[in-house]
Amino acid sequence: MTFFQIFILAAGFAFLVKGADFFVDGASAIAKAFHIPSIVIGLTIVSFGTSLPELAVSVTSAIQGVEGIAIGNVVGSNIVNLMLVAGCAAAISPMEMGKSLMKKDFPFSILITAALFLMFADKFFNPEAARNIISRADGIMLLLFFVIFMYSTVSYSLANQTEETCQNPEEKKSPVAKSILVTAAGLAGVIAGGQMVVKSATYIAKAAGMSDTLIGLTVVAFGTSLPELVTSIIAAKKGENDIAMGNVIGSNIFNILFILGVSATIRPLAVDSACIFDTVILIAFSALVWLMARPKYRLNRACGITMILLYAAYDAFVFLR
Repeated sequence: MTFFQIFILAAGFAFLVKGADFFVDGASAIAKAFHIPSIVIGLTIVSFGTSLPELAVSVTSAIQGVEGIAIGNVVGSNIVNLMLVAGCAAAISPMEMGKSLMKKDFPFSILITAALFLMFADKFFNPEAARNIISRADGIMLLLFFVIFMYSTVSYSLANQTEETCQNPEEKKSPVAKSILVTAAGLAGVIAGGQMVVKSATYIAKAAGMSDTLIGLTVVAFGTSLPELVTSIIAAKKGENDIAMGNVIGSNIFNILFILGVSATIRPLAVDSACIFDTVILIAFSALVWLMARPKYRLNRACGITMILLYAAYDAFVFLR
C-alpha cells in the first residue's frame, strides 16, 4: 500500500508541474489577447503560476486541517529555493545580482521572514499562550502586504520598461476560447495534484512514523520546488542565470505573503515548534547568502557549492532530530 501511495505522490507532483505550465501558457495568452503588457504578465501570471504547486498543497492542507504540511511546505520550499535551487545555478555558472535585488528585494525577503517568526512564536513572547498559531488576522495582514508589494513592483516595472519588454504586435496569438480551455485544464490539474500530494504525503508520514511537519519540510517542499530547480539548472547551463536569483527571491516572498496568507485566512494554523526553528534557519541562511553576494553583487561557484553543502547538512539534521 505504501508503494501505491508513493506512486500517487509522484503522480500528484506531475499533475502540479504540468498543470502549472498549462495555466501559465493559457493565462498568458488570454492576457496578451487583451493587450496586457508582457512585463505585467511576467510579474503576475507567470510568478503566480510557478508558485501554484506550493499554493495548491498548502491551501489543500489548510482546508483538511493538516497544518504541518501547510506551513512546512512554505518554509521548506523557501529553504530549497534559496540554498539548493540558487546554489545549483551558482555552482554551474556564477550568478550576477542586481543592485535593486541586493538593496531592496533580498532585504525585504529577510524582513518578512523575520516577521513570520514573530507571528509563529506566540509562546516565546507569551508563555501563557496555549499554543503557537498563525491566526486569521495574521493571514489577512500578510495578504495586505502582498498587495502592496505587487502594486509597488508592477508600478516600478511599468515605469522602467524598455522596448524589449513590450509586446511584439506581430506576435501570433492563440484563440481566446482555446486559451481559456488550456487555463481551466491547468487549474484542474493543479487542484487534483494538490489533493493527491496532501493525501498521499499524509499517509506516508503516518506509515513511516514521520510528522506532517517533517514530510512538509522535506519531501513535499522538494517536490513543489522541482520546476524552479529544473528551470534554474537549464538556464545556468545556457549561461542565462542572471535573473535566477530574482526569481528565487520573488518566489520566496510570494510563498510567505500570498500562500501562507491565503492558507491562514482560510483556517488559523497551529505551528509546530520544529517549524519555528526552521524559520530561524531560513533567516540565517538568507543573511549568509546576502553577505556572500554583498562584496561584488554576485554568487560564484564556491558560494554555490557551499550553499548546496549547507542544504545537505540541514536536510540530514531535519531527518535526525
